Amino acid sequence: MQKNVFGENLISCCKSPITGFYRDGLCKTNQEDISSHVICSVVTTKFLKFSKKIGNDLSTPIDYFKFPGLKDGDKWCLCALRWKEAFNNKCAPKVILEATNIKALEYVNINDLILHQF
Repeated sequence: MQKNVFGENLISCCKSPITGFYRDGLCKTNQEDISSHVICSVVTTKFLKFSKKIGNDLSTPIDYFKFPGLKDGDKWCLCALRWKEAFNNKCAPKVILEATNIKALEYVNINDLILHQF
């Protein structure tokens, strides 16, 4: 079982929409997940606009990938560096720490995550 930022068992981030690198609701990762989808976030309109502006449109559905498109309030396993980029641009979404993988701490400071706790 993978661990969260507190060293405890990782809990589910979201099953509707289904999230995670493995689409199992958990922000689990492995060496194949080169983008490290490890931060369980509660996305906001501000974040979604920012992400789209920099080339990662998370709000538009993509039927081919069975991706419904995200909206304000949805929970999603974000890539650690995308969350950090949003943080640096003052639009990082809130995070659910118990569902955020400990691997996130290789990219972001725990205090920054705590400040954005949902």
